[in-house]
Amino acid sequence: MSHGHDNPLDHPEVKLASPLRYFIGYVFALGMMILSLGLVKGHVLPTVALTAVLSLIAFIVIMVQLYFLFHLDLSETQIWHTVALVLTVPLFFISIALTIWMFYTLELRTMIPGVG
Repeated sequence: MSHGHDNPLDHPEVKLASPLRYFIGYVFALGMMILSLGLVKGHVLPTVALTAVLSLIAFIVIMVQLYFLFHLDLSETQIWHTVALVLTVPLFFISIALTIWMFYTLELRTMIPGVG
């Protein structure tokens, strides 16, 4: 059975690979890491503001890497990869939240009150 692709390099997912896109993603991630390092080492912002700015930078870097390095978008060739990501992200956050809740309640149940 032939699917119309005699040459594997003509497959739409293979054609997504672009050295320029990988390079742009790499340079952007490197620039954001240098910016984050400068913000932390320079003590430019108060702690709460620094945490918020670093979280925003991390979110932007993740989105850029998903687009430039993993090629996740709403195109026909990548739709199932994007659907898998959309279904995985809530499970990731639920597992993090439940882990935090578990350790918080564990600490409340096991620590002796008034000591320390």
